[in-house]
Amino acid sequence: MARYRAAGYVTSERVAEAMLRVPREEFMTPGLREYSYLDSPSPIPGDGRQTISAPYMYPVTYEPLRLKEGDRFLEVGAGSGYGAALARELVGDKGLVVAIEINEATHDFASENLKRTGYGDVKLILGDGTLGYPEGAPYDAISITAASPDFPPPLIEQLRPLGRMIAPIGEATLYGQDLVLLERGRGGELIRRTLMQVAYVPLIGEHGWTRR
Repeated sequence: MARYRAAGYVTSERVAEAMLRVPREEFMTPGLREYSYLDSPSPIPGDGRQTISAPYMYPVTYEPLRLKEGDRFLEVGAGSGYGAALARELVGDKGLVVAIEINEATHDFASENLKRTGYGDVKLILGDGTLGYPEGAPYDAISITAASPDFPPPLIEQLRPLGRMIAPIGEATLYGQDLVLLERGRGGELIRRTLMQVAYVPLIGEHGWTRR
């Protein structure tokens, strides 16, 4: 944790505490648990592209979202379930965490991990995350965990005024993408800010790079 603080990835006590509470090794592929805290992504069940991101990428995306107790949070691309577990710690018992995963094998892996570690109240959906989950809207914060052509219109519609959404924007190439924070103003205006360069796999779905 000290190295993430020193690098400026972790800037709040709440995110630091959440990362210390959630056992990352429980969200790793069996056989790779010894690599849980290396600063690199690791493969998880799916179609060969899915990974659990490097540990530092979670505070990099969650700190700008400023998740607080009681927030409604949507994650597009549940992956291993680790990000949803962290979000559940941040929004608390009165909050809501919805995570959507399009790959069935990955969805099942996340479901098993979340239930085993005590985060079974995360609402995990098998489906197209680019369409969001209107039943849980509006959301205070949305995180897209794959490279997107842009912010999907359905997700923008489901974002609450003063809400925040973060996503890697750009093609999934060797050169990576821009990590962009989108904020909805009180009057509905959308404010974009590029935070840094990142590298993610492509977003799959109706508003992604490919539908399947």
